[in-house]
Formats: sequence, C-alpha cells, structure tokens
Amino acid sequence: MQQFYYDNKIVKKFLYATIVFGVVGMLVGLLLAILFLFPNLTEGISWLSFGRLRPLHTNAVIFAFVGNAMFAGIYYSLQRLLKARMFSDFLSNVHFWGWQLIIVAAAISLPLGITTSKEYAELEWPIDIAIALIWVVFGINMIGTILKRRERHLYVAIWFYIATFVTVAVLHIFNSLELPVSALKSYSVYAGVQDALVQWWYGHNAVAFFLTTPFLGLMYYFVPKAANRPVYSYRLSIVHFWSLIFIYIWAGPHHLLYSALPNWAQNLGVVFSIMLIAPSWGGMINGLLTLRGAWDKVREEPVLKFFVVAITGYGMATFEGPMLSLKNVNAIAHFTDWIIAHVHVGALAWNGFMAFGMIYWLIPRMTKGSLYSTKLANFHFWIGTLGIILYTLPMYVAGFTQASMWKQFNPDGTLTYGNFLETVTEIMPMYWMRAVGGTLYLVGMLVLVYNIIQTVRANAAVEDELAEAPELQEVSAKRVKGEKYHSWLERRPIQLTLFATVAILIGGIIQIVPTIMVKSNIPTIASVKPYTPLELEGRDLYIREGCVGCHSQNVRPFRSEVERYGVQSKAGEFVYDHPFLWGSKRTGPDLLREGQKYNDNWHFNHFWSPQSISAGSIMPSYKWLFENKAMDVSLTQKKMKAMATLGVPYTEADIAHAQENLRTQAIGIENNLKNDPDFVKSYEDSKKKAEAKGEAFVPMNQREIVALIAYIQRLGTDIKVKDNAKK
Repeated sequence: MQQFYYDNKIVKKFLYATIVFGVVGMLVGLLLAILFLFPNLTEGISWLSFGRLRPLHTNAVIFAFVGNAMFAGIYYSLQRLLKARMFSDFLSNVHFWGWQLIIVAAAISLPLGITTSKEYAELEWPIDIAIALIWVVFGINMIGTILKRRERHLYVAIWFYIATFVTVAVLHIFNSLELPVSALKSYSVYAGVQDALVQWWYGHNAVAFFLTTPFLGLMYYFVPKAANRPVYSYRLSIVHFWSLIFIYIWAGPHHLLYSALPNWAQNLGVVFSIMLIAPSWGGMINGLLTLRGAWDKVREEPVLKFFVVAITGYGMATFEGPMLSLKNVNAIAHFTDWIIAHVHVGALAWNGFMAFGMIYWLIPRMTKGSLYSTKLANFHFWIGTLGIILYTLPMYVAGFTQASMWKQFNPDGTLTYGNFLETVTEIMPMYWMRAVGGTLYLVGMLVLVYNIIQTVRANAAVEDELAEAPELQEVSAKRVKGEKYHSWLERRPIQLTLFATVAILIGGIIQIVPTIMVKSNIPTIASVKPYTPLELEGRDLYIREGCVGCHSQNVRPFRSEVERYGVQSKAGEFVYDHPFLWGSKRTGPDLLREGQKYNDNWHFNHFWSPQSISAGSIMPSYKWLFENKAMDVSLTQKKMKAMATLGVPYTEADIAHAQENLRTQAIGIENNLKNDPDFVKSYEDSKKKAEAKGEAFVPMNQREIVALIAYIQRLGTDIKVKDNAKK
C-alpha cells in the first residue's frame, strides 16, 4: 500500500472562484435584464452599455462560473477515481491563476469594446492564445495524473473529461484562427458563410463540450456519491458517451437554418440534431434512475434536490434543442426570445444547479464538518427553482408572441404589424417578469454565499487529504481472456483518447472542409465590392458596440421577412465580411437591407436619442460616438492590408489613398447632415462652447458617428433591392 495526499487546496480555490464569479456573472445578467426596461439607465457610459455588457455576461457565466465549477469538480473527482494526487501541484496552480487572469482580461477588454463579436468567442487574439496555453496546461496535468494512476480502469466520468479536453482544444483553435492587425484587433481568417459555419460549429459544441460533457462526467461521479447508490447502468453509460460525442459535433448548422449556408450543410445539421435526443435522454435516464430507492433521501437532502432539477433541466434542454432544429419549428423560434428561454433552462437549471449541489456537497466534506444551515440550502433550492420558472416561462411567451406578430398579414396582403416596435411594446410585461425571475435566482446565489461563508468559519481549514492505495501492477496491453473490448479500452487511456478524437473530428471535417474548399458552395456576386475605408472603420465600430447582439443581418426566405426587410440573404453578399455578422437575436429589426432607407440625419438622431425617433424604443443612446474627439484611423491602412491578405481585393492604390478617401466620404456625410437646420444650429453651438473652453474643436467628419452612419448606409446596397430608395 502507498500513502499519498489528495490536493484539496486546488479544489478549494476553484470552488471559491466559482462562487465569486457566479455572483458577478448573475449581477451583470440582471443589469442587462433591467436595461431592457430602462434602456438609458447607463446613458453616456460606454462600458456599461448593453452591447458591451452582453458578451461579458455570457463569458462570465460560461467560462468563469461554469468553467471554475467544472475544474473544481474534475480536480476533486479525478484524484479519487484514479487514486492519485494531481500530476503536478505547479501545473494545478498555473492552471488556476492563468484561468483567473484570462477571466479578468475578459472583464476588462469586453466592456472597453475589444471584441471579435463571435458568439462565446469574443475575446481578442492575445487572450485566445492564453486560453489555448492554459487549456494545454490543464490537459497535461490531467493526462499526467491518468498515466500515474493507481486504479486500473478509467471510470465513465473520466471518459467525459478526456473528450472535453480534446474537443474544446480543437474547437477553440480552429474557430480562433485570426489575422492580427494590432495587439487588440484582429480579423477572422474565414469570411461570411464560411465564418458562420465555423463559428456555429464552435458555438454549438462549446455548449456541448464545455457546458455539457464535463458536467455529465460530474453527474456520473457526484450523483452516485451523494445518493450512495451505484450508477444505474454501465452499458447505458458506454452507449451514452460514444453516441453523444460522435453525434453532437455535427449539429452546429442548425443555428443557420434558412440562412445563406448551403442546404446540404443545413440538412446534415438537422438530421444529427434529431439523433441527439437518444444519447442525451439516455444520459438523463441513467442519472435519474441512479436515484432509484433513494427518493426519501432526495426529499430530505438539498444536494440531491439540486441534482434532480439539474438533470431534469438537462433532459428538457436536450429535448427542446433537437425540436428547435426542425426547420418548421426553427422558422418560428429563431431570432426570438424562445431561444433565450431555451438557453437559460440549460444554464440556470443544468449547469447552475449542478454547480450548487456540488458546492453544498463538497465544502462540508473538505472542511470536516456539516453545512451551516440545511434550511438555507433548501430555501436556496426553492427560490432558485422559482427564479428559473419566472425567468423562462415569460421568455417562452415572449418568443411565441414575437414570432406570431412578425408573421401576421392583413387581408390586403400587408403586414399586420409593419412597425417592428409594436412587437417590442407587446412583450415588455414579459421582460419585467424575466427581471423578477433573475432577481430571485440571484438572491438564491447570495444565500449560498452566506451559507458557505458560515460553514467555512465554523469548520476546520481545508487541508490535503491522506489516502492510501496499492501501486498499480503492470499487466499485458492485450485483452485478457474473457475481457470485453470496452473494459480493455478503459485501461488504455491513450487509445481511448485517440478514438474519442477521431469520433469528434469526423463530423467537423465532413461539414467544414467542403464549405471552405469547394467554391461552388459560395457563389460570388459581381456587384458586391469591398467596404470603403470609412465603411470598414464604421463596421469595426458596429462590432465594438455589440450591435450584433440585438440586430441580425440575415433575411430568411419567408414572405413575412421579405416583405418587412427586402430580398433574402445570398451567400455571395458576405464574401468580404471578416467576421460575419448574421446575429442570433432580434431585439431590433434586421439591418441587412438598411442602407439608404433613411437619410443620414435620421441615423444621426437615432444614435443620439432612439426614443426621439422611435417612441417606445428600447435601444440605448450612443452619445460617446458624438464626442468632441477625433476617430482613431491610425490603423485603417493596416486593416486594409490585413483584409487584402485574407482575399479582399483592395489594390495598392486603395490602401495608399485610404486616408484621403476616408476623409472625402466623411465630409460628404457631414455635408448631408447640414441639410437639417437643427443640426447646423447644434453644431455651431457646440463649436462655440468648445472655443469658449479653450478646447480644440473636432469637425463632425472626424468623429466616430460619421463612420458608423457610412457603414449602416452601405448595408445591402451592393445588390439591387426595390425598396432601397431614399426616403
């Protein structure tokens, strides 16, 4: 027998980080919910605007809260399942502190508008590199621990941990391929349709392999431990694992149904998404039936209550996901708040409640005592459950309402609700209820904070735990007589890892390679030209301000959308878009055909005060775009060179005369603005005020708002659309 110590201190660090960032992520989420009700609550404060805070919220919840919970659970369970201390204390600490620094970097950069705009992959290239390095550190530490284990067979939880490490590495690297322009700016190497496919191959499978597979591993460890029952079915766990990791990777294109993505890729996504029901529900059944014979214990212990609702939430989300991938259902749900409800069933119930149950189970054991208050934990469970219900149900209603109103026609063939704002006004009560539900869920989280602080104060300090186990004896690498194939594979970690890698690569290769390599998948349009220098700067401002979080640029082939927005999207329109900006939610109308619909003064006033143009609008003002300071155009030529490297046909002359062309177009927009007497008066007044203060006055043509107007006015004008005439 060999004696050794489990490293509990690294688990403690990740658990405490989980709790801290859980509060932060949920606070930001609640602020966002309130901004729907009071859009100008943070008026004039750029870094507190909705567009910049939204990616902060998603990153804080996914990578900070859920990520730290995942690592805490893996570090605790892995050591005990392998009967070995982690491979390297140094790597454990590098992993912990490196991950927290990445989170801090995200918390600073995203509110500053430093973003790629790609869903769940918004962080810029230096942080992407840091993520890859820290992920490799995590992998080395995990694999090293597996190789020095004292337990021959790898338990099912470890299979999921291995698949998580391999797949997230592949997804992150390929989706984050970008060409740097500066230390804080880059462009995706993919364009348009190709970028959309790679992004949602990543985005859907970030949900699959960061938010799902590791938590299934944690389910297979912590639910049997908490219930003191064996896993219901070993065979079902094998089928669950292999079918899930093989099928999941194909499902990404269901985010792009009715888009300009080739139909064969869309249909592949649909087929495999439907197939996902089987392994997903197999896992849910395995988890819930593990509790057979322990239901009296479930009624008494809050930990098991959290686990039951978490697994149920997983089952609901993984049934709804495949249903949403059916084209007839997707036609209704996509771009609506139905998707927000769907996402939060998974995040709040599956990930949140699994994390809470794990925290309540781990902290008392690691501090060698009992939980401070079981009543408070039960209160957290019930108020959290109520919070989930009050959050998601109103969003389902809002989603159904939006879809119904968007698609209704009058007998004469005109849209019943031609003004997009009518749909927004109708669902405002649902947004109020969502804010109440989010508040209740946050209150539950704060109750957990108090309960854990009191538990830690009352119990012993967390120390490394003494353990002993016999040294693992060498055995033949070949299958022994009577040994089943999977049982043999469970003691061959390298082979298991290789098989898992092959399983997840097949789908990605078959879907992505043809879309990128076969040009006929993306037909070009001769009239589509690259953005001018000013429009390119305006597009980057659109990205910086997070406009893609509320507006789509993707008109689907439905009568209602064509009537409302113009002709449907075509793949060739996006060939110069690095990155693509199709969006995933319509809080505001689609902008693909927005160019030249309104004059420059309309857009100017709309960005200054949306409510003055559209009464009842929940769009915030963007007054920092009008500030008396010159727009930074120092990188314009570098940006164009980077675009040219990526295949955008900028000539050397285009790049050489970029500043001159930019200024000429900007002056033209300023002259257009002067058609409004109110603008002229306001402009002259601001000039006099600046001179009175002794400040240098920056002409309007040098301010950011002009570049953003230039970009908006360009949208959709490369192809002829009948309703594109100026109003």
